[in-house]
Amino acid sequence: MTTTTQFDTLPERAEIQRGLVAVAMSGGVDSSTVPALLQEQGRPVVGLTMQLWNQRRLPELQGDGPAQHRCCSLDDVYDAKAVAQHLKFPHYVVNFEAQFEERVVRPFVNQYLSGRTPIACTNCNTDVKFEPLLRMARQIGAERLATGHYARIRKNDVTGRWELLRARDESKDQSYFLWGLSQQQLSRSEFPLGELTKEEVRAVARRAQLPVAEKPESMELCFVPNGNYVQFIQAYSRASGISLHGSEGEIVTETGEVIGRHNGVHEFTIGQRKGLGFAVGKPLYVISIDQKQNRVVVGDDDALRTTAFQIEDVNWVSCDTPDAPLYAFAKIRHKHEPAAATIEPLGMNRARITFDSPQRAITPGQAAVFYDGDRVLGGGWIR
Repeated sequence: MTTTTQFDTLPERAEIQRGLVAVAMSGGVDSSTVPALLQEQGRPVVGLTMQLWNQRRLPELQGDGPAQHRCCSLDDVYDAKAVAQHLKFPHYVVNFEAQFEERVVRPFVNQYLSGRTPIACTNCNTDVKFEPLLRMARQIGAERLATGHYARIRKNDVTGRWELLRARDESKDQSYFLWGLSQQQLSRSEFPLGELTKEEVRAVARRAQLPVAEKPESMELCFVPNGNYVQFIQAYSRASGISLHGSEGEIVTETGEVIGRHNGVHEFTIGQRKGLGFAVGKPLYVISIDQKQNRVVVGDDDALRTTAFQIEDVNWVSCDTPDAPLYAFAKIRHKHEPAAATIEPLGMNRARITFDSPQRAITPGQAAVFYDGDRVLGGGWIR
């Protein structure tokens, strides 16, 4: 996976309408509140909703219907259009299905099959949403792109760099998923919700009488209709001609003792306790996945705690690549409490992170994002 993606160059519209903002609308209350806020400021808006996944694919996973509260469903597209009609601004649905499958869905499956645990939302933001949406915004004459992310952007007049910051509402902060954004993308984007709490966003939606003002939040991945990642990987692999034959292997202890068998490393992730398929009278956790040997290694909770690891495809967001180790606070997953660590650049877009104290379940495929206070310094993929 890479932190930047090159798309074929598309022609940009020569005539830009000064002040026009394109709003990425997913159909949820957050992104729907953005155009309402911008209109209150007297700014003209146009809505863009991405069609990312054919909801009719893999019908065997649908069951009694799609999982509730997942993002980017067909109902969400209709909701986005209803909001645009209510607020009386133009709205377009743009088809990014091919890019989404190539840059998000297929890597998601391949990563799981290789024993890693990917973050689809980060890949979607970095590799699908911002670059083509910014280009699409220019094609329709918009100067800037606004989204419903809970994060903040500011220009540092001293360094000349655009900086990414946490949201004011720490419980909703999404900066962890945005570390792959480039300076150019940050310079043309804005996050109007970054200074608001979720309650304040709901209040704006109600004040504007938005038809989605009371809509629940999206929780599930848009391309996993029943919320079961393992079933999706198996169904997608069958439909795509990816063989899962020979994926069965051993579950072993740290000493190599075989205590069980598995049906594929894609069914496991670091730190997992439930669903191991055996009982030994004490809690055991997945502590590593050996894809080459097709083995899942289990052990005690203490074995999950490590201090140092490396990351790759590092993107330094709010500062230049440092020429010496720096001290910061690093997150190894979205809900992880940032912990003090030393970040040592290694060259070739790699870095070593060494925590002051051991952290639990550092998982290959997840992202490590490092902060200086509210400022996102950068991030990279855990190796």
